[in-house]
Amino acid sequence: MQNMKCPKCNGFLKRVNVRVDGAKSSAISFQCANCDYFSFEKSSSAKVLAELQPLQIRQKIVKLSADRLGIYFNSNIVRSLDLKKGCELYLSVPDKKHIVIEVGK
Repeated sequence: MQNMKCPKCNGFLKRVNVRVDGAKSSAISFQCANCDYFSFEKSSSAKVLAELQPLQIRQKIVKLSADRLGIYFNSNIVRSLDLKKGCELYLSVPDKKHIVIEVGK
């Protein structure tokens, strides 16, 4: 991977080790000094992603009505998933300790 060329400006790409908070490994990035182009090596970035812990937020359950419970979504979750009023969510319960929520399309 020596002397790789930038696909945007044809300049040379520099190999840079990128540290990510929460991961022991670094991801290898190829960055162009002439323009804003960069890319990450697939295997090193996959290793970093596998090391990162998922976001965990402590949340209380609220009573909605006589037989219904609910939770509020933190503003960081709403923003990062681009949730809007009326958005469909799909819930599954794989075991007695987990709920999986998938955002609809």
